[in-house]
Amino acid sequence: MRNELVLVRHSDEPADDRVFTYARINGLIPVEKFPFRGDVLGDPTKKTLGTVIYGGMFNAYEEDKHLFLHEENRWISACMNANLPVLGLCQGAQQIARILGAKVGPTQDSRHEFGYYEVSPTAEAGAFLTEPLHFTQAHFHTFEIPKGAVHLARSEGFENQAFRYVENVYGLQYHPECTIEGFRRWQKNSPAEGSLGAQSRDEQNRLMIMHDAAQATWFYNFMSNLFGSITE
Repeated sequence: MRNELVLVRHSDEPADDRVFTYARINGLIPVEKFPFRGDVLGDPTKKTLGTVIYGGMFNAYEEDKHLFLHEENRWISACMNANLPVLGLCQGAQQIARILGAKVGPTQDSRHEFGYYEVSPTAEAGAFLTEPLHFTQAHFHTFEIPKGAVHLARSEGFENQAFRYVENVYGLQYHPECTIEGFRRWQKNSPAEGSLGAQSRDEQNRLMIMHDAAQATWFYNFMSNLFGSITE
């Protein structure tokens, strides 16, 4: 039975995000891997349902500086070749884009998004995103849309917020997995305060309360469509 959701992590944050919550309430087994600590990912097995590549502080284009990224990219490619669902979040999305030959890096003006920003669907988004929603953001890098991928979403500050490659590989620049508790941890440690594009703390807190519930609903529906459930 394919019931293991492999979670490739780039930090030691608590396992309290919405990916974990989704997996546990839907009968899936979240398998945490920490390649930056030396974990080896190996190859997908008969139990591998799919994989989620988390965000983090490592630049996706610095594989030779952070050698574990080579292992992660090999894993992502192996999952795609096996036609398994792949979801990349922030840095994870940039890694997928880079594997597919797209450019990744900061904008020319080093613009940030840190807070809760409106993300709008493109004309090609379809059921992926049917109306503008506010999502958690914590980044200053971006990706080009890979050749052969579908551009799904944009924001005012960053044209490329989401893409789909084939039918089951998604890259999201934003962080719908992040809970209020998780974002409050990020607020304490973020170097983005005062940067171009970053929201003030008051605005972050105001938009968080207004939009987090809708973000959660969207993400759980998205996860259901991508990974399904063994309780269905």
